[in-house]
Amino acid sequence: MIRLKIFLVSLLPHHFLSRIVLILTRSKHFPFLKRMMRWFIKKHSVNMHEAADPVIDHYSTMNTFFTRSLAADARPIDNTRNVITCPADGAISEIGKISQNKIFQAKKHYYSLTKLMGGLEDRAAVFSQGSYATIYLSPKDYHRVHMPFAGTLKEMIHVPGRLFSVAPEYVNNIPGIFAKNERVISIFDTEIGTMALILVGAMFVSSIETVWSGVVVPPRARRVTQVAYAHNADQINLIKGEEMGRFNMGSTVIMLFANPSVTWDSHMIKEHSTTLGQRIGAAT
Repeated sequence: MIRLKIFLVSLLPHHFLSRIVLILTRSKHFPFLKRMMRWFIKKHSVNMHEAADPVIDHYSTMNTFFTRSLAADARPIDNTRNVITCPADGAISEIGKISQNKIFQAKKHYYSLTKLMGGLEDRAAVFSQGSYATIYLSPKDYHRVHMPFAGTLKEMIHVPGRLFSVAPEYVNNIPGIFAKNERVISIFDTEIGTMALILVGAMFVSSIETVWSGVVVPPRARRVTQVAYAHNADQINLIKGEEMGRFNMGSTVIMLFANPSVTWDSHMIKEHSTTLGQRIGAAT
C-alpha cells in the first residue's frame, strides 16, 4: 500500500501544488482564516503560550502564523564553549558519523553525501570524515532554524529537485529522499571547523528563506546555483542561537560538521524530541 501511495505521489506536480499553497497561505483573504488557525492549533497541539504573540487574531495570514516567532525567553541557548546546540524544535530523524561518502537515512537506506551537496565533489569532500544530524520539523513545530554554533557564512548553494513529503513514512520508504528534494545549503566557518546547514524543501514547503537573502528558492530553477560570501565587504556573522532561516509549514534540517572530533550526546537518538538551543553534542 505504501509503495502505491508513493508512486501516486510521485506523479503529482509537486512544485505547482506547492506554489498554490504558497499563494493561499500568504493571502489575507484565505477562507475561514481564523477558524483554520484554531483547527490547526487543536489538531496539532500547538503551544501558543510560547509564541511572541499568542493572540490568533493578530495573525493576518496562515504564513505569518506558521512562521510565528517565539517569546524572547522561550528557548534558552546553551552557550558552553564547543557545545553544539539543536538548530530547531523537532525530532531526530537520524544522527551519526559520515562513512564512505554516505549518510544513513532510515531503515536500510543510505544516500550520497556528494548528491546531497548538489554533485559538488569538492564541497562534499570537506565533510567526508565528519558527522551529521537530521532533524524533522513537524507541522506543529516552530518553523524557524537557528545557528547551532557561531559562524561566518562562506557560501549558499541552491539545489533544485522534487518536493516529496519528508514525514517519516516517506523518509523510511523513498531511497535518497534528501538528495532528491529541493534544498538550500549554507556553509559556515566556525571555531570548530566547517559547518553546513541544509534546509530541505518538501511538499507545500517550496519557500525557504534565509535571514541574509530573504526567499531563496527561485521558481522553475533547473540547475545548481552558488553564491559566495567569503569575500564580501560586509561579512555575515551569526552567533549561536541566532535565526538563520525558516520554512513555511514543516520540513527537515540537516547539520554537517567536518571536524572528526564532533561527537553527539548519547541520548540523541532516532525519534528523540529536540528543543531549539539545547545541547546536542560537542567538539572535543
